[in-house]
Amino acid sequence: MNERAALVAYARGSIARGSKSFAAASKLFGHTTRERVWLLYAWCRKCDDMADGQDHGGQMGGIADPQARLHAIRDLTSKAMNGETTGEPAFDCLGIVARECGLTRKMADDVIEGFALDTVGWQPRHEHDLYRYCYHVAGAVGVMMAVVMGIASGDDDTLDRACDLGIAFQLANIARDIAEDGRAGRCYIPDDWLAQLDLEPGEHLRPHNRKKLALMGRWLADETEQYEASAKVGAARLPFRARWAVLTAAGIYGDIARKVRAAGEHGWDRRIFTSRGEKLRWAARAFWDAWQNDPVQASREGLWHRHK
Repeated sequence: MNERAALVAYARGSIARGSKSFAAASKLFGHTTRERVWLLYAWCRKCDDMADGQDHGGQMGGIADPQARLHAIRDLTSKAMNGETTGEPAFDCLGIVARECGLTRKMADDVIEGFALDTVGWQPRHEHDLYRYCYHVAGAVGVMMAVVMGIASGDDDTLDRACDLGIAFQLANIARDIAEDGRAGRCYIPDDWLAQLDLEPGEHLRPHNRKKLALMGRWLADETEQYEASAKVGAARLPFRARWAVLTAAGIYGDIARKVRAAGEHGWDRRIFTSRGEKLRWAARAFWDAWQNDPVQASREGLWHRHK
């Protein structure tokens, strides 16, 4: 087995362990694009695990020296982007896909900045801060994924909408994981949202505040839908199979936010997920939508912009 094939096999195993939803959607890509998506995912997953002390997104562990972890992420990424073999498969995966698709160091650095925010215990004070965080941890990945799917690096509008899909995914994750994040000492709800509901930071998880927490879950779900709608306009510019995969992923992740909203005060009694049957239904629906390729037109006016 040659080096690239071995790294693709590693990346395939990484996505299968780390994200069942994304793994399911990735199968809809054409062969070459699918492998490149896996390679990029493997790097993202490894960086996230290193920063949080996790194993493919499992229980967060304690990190004695988060700055040292961040330095390692930056150093290994730099070597990979310079074409060096790092000895760490996930970073070598990045090196291959970067060379094949023209990913830039700036794109990778924007993703790493999200991990940097977490290492300093950052929490959003204002709504704008929330979207900046969502950009670095997910929207910037959406930009890289779009380039992997064949979008030119100069096509700013399409890349903006790819960024919107990443932001939608992250907003859905934040809505679902409010309680889990709280147990880990993290809160991604902006202080100005808490203030609107007369809540002090750290008080939103108390049982008597469940109605207010449900309202914040609704706000996050509503925002998710706006960014998802924008992203679907950009997906129309992708090749058919890439468009099918993206629309499937959008539906699956969008369902997470919609379930949080529908569950109200019970949205955090247990972890929300989409079942295998639901994933298959979204794949079927997305096939039809991708075939028709006539998304509802959605303006980006009022949405956060990655160049801010």
